[in-house]
Amino acid sequence: MISYFNEDIAFRFKGKTLNNRWLRMVAGSEVKRVGGISIIFCSDNYILDVNMRYLQHDYFTDIITFDYCEGNVLSGDLFISIDSVRENAIFYGAEFEDELNRVIVHGLLHLIGYDDHTDEEKRIMREKEDYYLSLRKSLIE
Repeated sequence: MISYFNEDIAFRFKGKTLNNRWLRMVAGSEVKRVGGISIIFCSDNYILDVNMRYLQHDYFTDIITFDYCEGNVLSGDLFISIDSVRENAIFYGAEFEDELNRVIVHGLLHLIGYDDHTDEEKRIMREKEDYYLSLRKSLIE
């Protein structure tokens, strides 16, 4: 089950049904299934507090993923800074919704087991994001 929450911001995520179908499709493509996933939309200050409190990182980020997966069942919390997603969309010349979807699938890919510490891992992660974003577009066409 995928649940959506807000912390310290007023944000309305549209298209939950489509998003849930898409994320289940991504999980299935990676031979996984969706368990309990919480997507928490928040501000830069909120995610900074989470980053400092739980990871001892003193910097802003667009997403923090907490992995509670067991076996092939994907479970976890995805904290997403709407402030950072908006800034990144402007910086990369992307639509806000496209950037938000990229960040969401990025978090899911972390739950699946992909990392982005090395240049090679980042390349693979970006290829997976692009591929699954294209599949998402096919769901709405």
